[in-house]
Amino acid sequence: MKPALLEVMRMNRICRMVLATCLGSFILVIFYFQSMLHPVMRRNPFGMDICCRKGSRSPLQELYNPIQLELSNTAILHQMRRDQVTDTCRANSAVSRKRRVLTPNDLKHLVVDEDHELIYCYVPKVACTNWKRLMMVLSGRGKYSDPMEIPASEAHVSANLKTLNQYSIPEINHRLKSYMKFLFVREPFERLVSAYRNKFTQKYNTSFHKRYGTKIIRRQRKNATQEALRKGDDVKFEEFVAYLIDPHTQREEPFNEHWQTVYSLCHPCHIHYDLVGKYETLEEDSNYVLQLAGVSGYLKFPTYAKSTRTTDEMTTEFFQNISAEHQTQLYEVYKLDFLMFNYSVPNYLKLE
Repeated sequence: MKPALLEVMRMNRICRMVLATCLGSFILVIFYFQSMLHPVMRRNPFGMDICCRKGSRSPLQELYNPIQLELSNTAILHQMRRDQVTDTCRANSAVSRKRRVLTPNDLKHLVVDEDHELIYCYVPKVACTNWKRLMMVLSGRGKYSDPMEIPASEAHVSANLKTLNQYSIPEINHRLKSYMKFLFVREPFERLVSAYRNKFTQKYNTSFHKRYGTKIIRRQRKNATQEALRKGDDVKFEEFVAYLIDPHTQREEPFNEHWQTVYSLCHPCHIHYDLVGKYETLEEDSNYVLQLAGVSGYLKFPTYAKSTRTTDEMTTEFFQNISAEHQTQLYEVYKLDFLMFNYSVPNYLKLE
């Protein structure tokens, strides 16, 4: 056999071995602009390429290659939000992209709807209960029809929704390229206060009191009573902030998802999100997603007045007793979320 042919065969064998090793270690490499890499391309008004599939139009086609060539104000707004994320990731690449590789475990917050080709990264305290309900309706194939008939507790049962980490690596990459990916965000400190109020001031959240409250009180409260150390049900907001900025906390374990940063939950500097919805424009943005998915004729985002919702005024009050030093340190923790999603520095902050 000719030496050149032997060399080709040897290289093929090596390539197969390397591929098998990579798959065995279950490591997934995700490039930020992956959603541009489609096998069949067509230029669209945003300068982004998408695949033209046969049959009904996908949400990606509806978003990037609309039938009507003139761009709506909504489409322009969401393009600006995508650009903001991209620009922030590039400007802060040393921080935001320390990890060049994501594992499937990093994708457990990405909920998949096969029928409508959607991927939703849920962020706790940003209407994720209602969006999980919607995803159950969309992916339930007729099992559910009214999202508000689904109990909140059922919406948070992991088995009721399929997440991206449950797929094989080739299947993951195919869906990241072909499906419309979206998330919803909220002003970071308003979300943080909402998490604190829900998890530490409600008596029924005993699991959080036991797991986190006792730990926070033990570390942050001098002369804590034995009852407080045992129950952990009276954590002060100042103690919660001190716990978050404590380097020991960040070394010990990842933040709980309810106060974890969005860029750590959804990895927007590694995964290109096609649509960034905001809590401040929740109903409009949610119904826009449903419109792109082709279901707006029979499915709307659930709306209801919630008098206990955390507002900007409430958030201002909670930060009044936080020192300027701690405010500055806390802002640094959530700085990328502020920048990436175009939230200005709150007026009530006294940054050093």
